[in-house]
Amino acid sequence: MGEDDAARASDPVSPSVTDALRAYGATYAQVARAFAAYAGLHSTDAAAMIEVLGAEERGTPLSPARLSDQIGLSFGATSTLLNRLEAVGHVTRSRTQADRRIVTLHSTPEVQRLADEFFAPLGRRLDAMLAAHSPAFLAEFSAVLMAMRDATDDYISQGPGSENASAGDTGEPVEDRGAAER
Repeated sequence: MGEDDAARASDPVSPSVTDALRAYGATYAQVARAFAAYAGLHSTDAAAMIEVLGAEERGTPLSPARLSDQIGLSFGATSTLLNRLEAVGHVTRSRTQADRRIVTLHSTPEVQRLADEFFAPLGRRLDAMLAAHSPAFLAEFSAVLMAMRDATDDYISQGPGSENASAGDTGEPVEDRGAAER
């Protein structure tokens, strides 16, 4: 291992890790676009359906407001999107029994069938790939990914570019990593 390799391996923000995550994100976006084409949906509508389906899998149905946050649309644009999805029979809105003011989103059996047809082969491939790793490694990997997501969520919620969004919330300005490259 050369000197540069040793320095990169000890760097907490290893370029190989961030590059791999960026590449996975781009591939995930391609999968979402392919699902949109498969289901005959606009990519934004498909992204919304993926969020609704994922929330249902986790047992935590989404509200329209939460969906709006997750897909990056205004509440009005999300409402229009939901009207389209409801009109074609892909989503339903319902009110909870405990609090009738709370609206939750649910996928229909038809869109669940489409999603299962499309995503099941990918799921089998990913399951096989993950089975090659130990449970301990997967638990640690999952913890790292969750910590990265939390750090990114914190950055976004504090206002990107602000001093409050610096690492560890120390109040110290964030180092301009691009300055040395200019």
